[in-house]
Amino acid sequence: MKGIFITIEGLDGAGKTTQIRYIKEFLEKKGYEVLVTREPGGTIIGEKIRNIILDKEHMEMSGMTEALLYAASRSQHVSQVIIPALERNVVVLCDRFVDSSLVYQGAGRGLGYEVIKTINDFATNFLEPNLTIFFDIPPEITIERIRASRQSDRLEQEEIYFHNKVYNEYIELSKKFQNRIKIVKANNTIENIKSDIEVIIKELLEA
Repeated sequence: MKGIFITIEGLDGAGKTTQIRYIKEFLEKKGYEVLVTREPGGTIIGEKIRNIILDKEHMEMSGMTEALLYAASRSQHVSQVIIPALERNVVVLCDRFVDSSLVYQGAGRGLGYEVIKTINDFATNFLEPNLTIFFDIPPEITIERIRASRQSDRLEQEEIYFHNKVYNEYIELSKKFQNRIKIVKANNTIENIKSDIEVIIKELLEA
């Protein structure tokens, strides 16, 4: 495949959406065609699955059901959107990917790294990003941001200990995959975060 696959990870409320817009603009100014997409979602099927996963009426959903729904959405997303775009030499900029399942379902739901990795290797045919940018910010801050700005979804309503497990697993993944996962301190000004990300992307493009 000719394109570049970049994923953005972090807790909800970390400021990913704002920075994704800046990343798209930055890459387009350098002459790249950029596709912005998200998970769960990115396709008609995926968006329907997203609604099921995040609906607060489904609080009885088991951790494994949740994991399999994410993987199902991801499988459709990869085959219908991501792979075709990469084959067209497009930069795919995706809000969340497999790392989110590893931390939310693997750690948060207690299903374990290996189970989630196996499910998602099958769903994605072992597709991995060229670069992952992790927005590092404590869960206490992100929860406050969400509650101040909007109603929280099913996962966002979990207790702080759940979000702490998710955050700590993100840190562990960042240590385990240092060549792929780059950390950006997200408890910073928008401009400083933007500058830090641009340095990381420049290094990727030069490589």
